[in-house]
Amino acid sequence: MAPAAEPLAIRACLTPMLTAEFDREWDLALDEAKRAKDLAPVRELLGKWRHIAYREPRGPGSYYRMPAKAEQIQRRGTNPAAVTLEEMKAVVRGRQAE
Repeated sequence: MAPAAEPLAIRACLTPMLTAEFDREWDLALDEAKRAKDLAPVRELLGKWRHIAYREPRGPGSYYRMPAKAEQIQRRGTNPAAVTLEEMKAVVRGRQAE
C-alpha cells in the first residue's frame, strides 16, 4: 500500500539519496506555496513522491531508471519494451486490486 500523502510517511519509505532529493523538492514546494499563498505545489509534490515511495522498495533504483529509459525512447523514437493498451490496463487492474 502506498504511504499516506504526508512528508514523514513518504520519507520513511525512501533511501537516503532519495530522501535528500525529496527534501530539496519539499523546500522548493514550500517556498512556492508561501509565495503563491496556494498549497497546490505541496499537494502535487506529495502525490508525485507518494508514488515513488510506493514503487522504490518494490524495484530499487526505479526512480533513476525512469529518466534513463525516457531518454533512450526519445533517442530511438520507439520503445521496444512497450506493451499493448490492453496489457497495460490489465496491469493497472492488478495493482488496484492489491
